[in-house]
Amino acid sequence: MEECKIKNLYNLDETIAKSLLERYEYPWEVLAHIEEFIIELGSTLNREEYEQTAENVWIHKTANVYESAYIKGPCIICENAEIRHCAFIRGKAIVGENAVVGNSTELKNVILFNNVQVPHYNYVGDSILGYKAHMGAGSITSNVKSDKKLVVIKGKNEKIETNIKKVGSMIGDNVEVGCGCVLNPGTVIGKGSNIYPLSSVRGVIPQKSIYKNCNEIVDKK
Repeated sequence: MEECKIKNLYNLDETIAKSLLERYEYPWEVLAHIEEFIIELGSTLNREEYEQTAENVWIHKTANVYESAYIKGPCIICENAEIRHCAFIRGKAIVGENAVVGNSTELKNVILFNNVQVPHYNYVGDSILGYKAHMGAGSITSNVKSDKKLVVIKGKNEKIETNIKKVGSMIGDNVEVGCGCVLNPGTVIGKGSNIYPLSSVRGVIPQKSIYKNCNEIVDKK
């Protein structure tokens, strides 16, 4: 499925993880390698720009990290990012430049591109969020199926077996996810699409579309 490929979802110039993503065709293939990549990259970061605050935790000196935030390594927090009150970063997380991780938001095994916003009560796990992607308050990425089977990426006419138990959402650049949405395991949202609030989303959503419900997905005009 062409629309699910990394090259069609993301502008790789907008992430410090460019060299990792370039190695793979589909974004879920990256998930198993985020941890080792962070540890490898962290050791090379400019010490005049980044401070190592704990084991395998590197934070840019311009980032604004609230005292109440919890950050476990491995983790890289980039320039001018904001980690707000009671944010919970469980490890294996890259937070891009100017990104916002908000109040009570939880991250685990993720890549947030530059200017991503997950600002209010979000859970983002085993997921990749593209440049300027925004998740409304209370929206989450569900990353494990209720039957605990391996996640399958389901397009309109075809499907891809990931052979992975935990896959959240692959969210393209400039995607807007409304408040209170649940993005089911293996959801892929194409560039520039909008998801209506309170939606339960699954499968592949085409780029530049508006998701109103599973039976009504329209092109943006």
